[in-house]
Amino acid sequence: MNIKYLGKRIREQREKRNMKQVDIAHALQISSQAVSKWERGENAPDITILLDLAKLLGVTTDWLLGGASGELDTFEATVICTSMNNFAKKSEECTPKEMALWANSIFFNITEASLQNDGIPVKYVGDGYLCFFTGIDHTKRAIKTAITAKVNTLNADLKMSIHSGQIYLGSIGHPDYCSSDIIGETVNKAFIHLHWIAENCTSGIGISQKSFSEINSQFKTNEHYIKKMIGIENPVTIHELIYQE
Repeated sequence: MNIKYLGKRIREQREKRNMKQVDIAHALQISSQAVSKWERGENAPDITILLDLAKLLGVTTDWLLGGASGELDTFEATVICTSMNNFAKKSEECTPKEMALWANSIFFNITEASLQNDGIPVKYVGDGYLCFFTGIDHTKRAIKTAITAKVNTLNADLKMSIHSGQIYLGSIGHPDYCSSDIIGETVNKAFIHLHWIAENCTSGIGISQKSFSEINSQFKTNEHYIKKMIGIENPVTIHELIYQE
């Protein structure tokens, strides 16, 4: 996702619908300054309002993020999900507040790495983080994010799974409590792969065959062929990313 290109699309679609920045701001209950910053390419809309913004402008989130029109709110993306080995053990050794401070220090570095590569953070759950990348070179940008996050956190327990495919972006859950989320086979497989990666990839970063096929071997990896992975019927190939700290 190119932030300046995203801003250009927001402005063009807003003007096409004869709307002012203040109209967008009022509809989304945000400031006019925030809309202005989007259109100038200074930052991007938060995922929690991306879907509402797309609906307001009469387009899909895929189109808004740089893709073609396609099926509403379903588009090609690369997903990163993470976990922390020994999380349960650490929770026994720390107070809840200490755990929160520790988790936030990890999440801060991962999120910053995502934003630096135009990724879109989705949510934090327990010891895990979920984000996605779409648009030009989305898989390459996801891998760069994983490397940066690992280097900056300096934590061997951080494990990351990267997988590409179609995802759905929308509101998931009870309408009074739900928030924007991503869902679909791509997300599900990324989490299934993560369990295997956490136990078997020393580097801490595992890339699916689908994602690896999109980067033309630009990164050094060790290939793992798994005949049977729990939760997946067919054999799976995971490419363990080798990087320099």
